[in-house]
Amino acid sequence: MIDPFGRPITYLRVSVTDRCDLRCVYCMAEDMTFLPKRELLTLEELDCLSAAFIRLGTTKIRITGGEPLVRRDINLLFRSLGARLGSGLNELTVTTNGTQLAKHAEGLYAAGVRRINVSLDSLDPGRFTQLTRLGKIEQTLDGIFAAKAAGLAIKINAVAMKGVNEDEFDAMIAWCGEHGFDLCLIETMPMGEISEDRSDQYLPLSIVRGRLRKTWTLEDTDYRTGGPARYFDVKETGRRIGFITPMTHNFCESCNRVRLTCTGTLYMCLGQDDSAEFRPLLRAGASDAELDDAIRAAIARKPKGHDFIIDRRHDKASVGRHMSVTGG
Repeated sequence: MIDPFGRPITYLRVSVTDRCDLRCVYCMAEDMTFLPKRELLTLEELDCLSAAFIRLGTTKIRITGGEPLVRRDINLLFRSLGARLGSGLNELTVTTNGTQLAKHAEGLYAAGVRRINVSLDSLDPGRFTQLTRLGKIEQTLDGIFAAKAAGLAIKINAVAMKGVNEDEFDAMIAWCGEHGFDLCLIETMPMGEISEDRSDQYLPLSIVRGRLRKTWTLEDTDYRTGGPARYFDVKETGRRIGFITPMTHNFCESCNRVRLTCTGTLYMCLGQDDSAEFRPLLRAGASDAELDDAIRAAIARKPKGHDFIIDRRHDKASVGRHMSVTGG
C-alpha cells in the first residue's frame, strides 16, 4: 500500500475498545460516555479486517484502546494475530496502561508479543492518582514487572505536561535505566474536549531535551521502531529515550501508519477527521476482494500531514474525538 505521497503504509494501529479503567486528564473527560457494545466490532471482525491489511502489506500491528486489556477475551485476538507472525506480519505489539498486565503478560508473550509500551506519566503515587483520576501506581508497577518477568521488552510512555510532571524526567530516566526499560516522552496533543486547559499543559520537547542534556549524555542513534519517535542513546544508563513531537516537529513526512477504531472506522491520519467506514462492509458479508479494494481506496485519501494546533485563545481541540476513541 502506497499513499498519494509515496509513503508505504505498513503499520496498523487497532483500537479494540474505547473503554478504560483510568481517566487520564489529557486523554478523556472524567465523566466519559462509552459506546454501546453493539457498535463495536467483534473480535472476529477485528481479526478479519486485520488479516486484510496483512494481505496488502501491513507488517506491524499495535493493539490499543482505550485500555485494550479490559476487552473481554482479548487474548483470543492476540493468539489469532500472533499465528500470522512470520506470514506477512513481522511484529505484534500493544500499548497499555499496565493495570491488567499482571494477568495478561504471560499470555501476551505466548501469543508472540515481544515488545510493549506502558503509559506511566509519574512515579509519584499521589501525582499518579491525580493524573489518572482512578489509578493506584502499585497496580501499574506490578503489571510492568510481571511483563518484564514474562520476557517482554518494555518502553515507558510519558506525556510531558508543563507544571505537572516536568520535574520528574531525570528521575524517570534513572528509574528506566535501573530496570532496563526505554523511555519515550510525548507532547500533549489537542484531541477531544477535556476539563483541563491544554494551553497550560503544553510543553515543547525541544525545551525538555535541552534541559536533559545538562545531566545526561544523549547520543544520536539510528534506532527506529516504525513509529514517530526520534530516539537517543542515554550514555549513562545504556538505555534509550525517545521524543514524539507532533507540535514542535511535524513528523508526517515519514508517516507509515493508519488507525482502525473499535467501531470499524479507519482514520488515515490521527490529526485529521477524514475516515472510511468498514463495519457496514463487514456486516454485509464483504468478500476479501471487496475489503481489499475499500482499504486501497482509503489509503489513496491519506493526507500529507496533520493539522494539530493548540488554540491558546479558546483552548479548543484541533480534533473533536478523544484520544481514547482513535487509540493514539
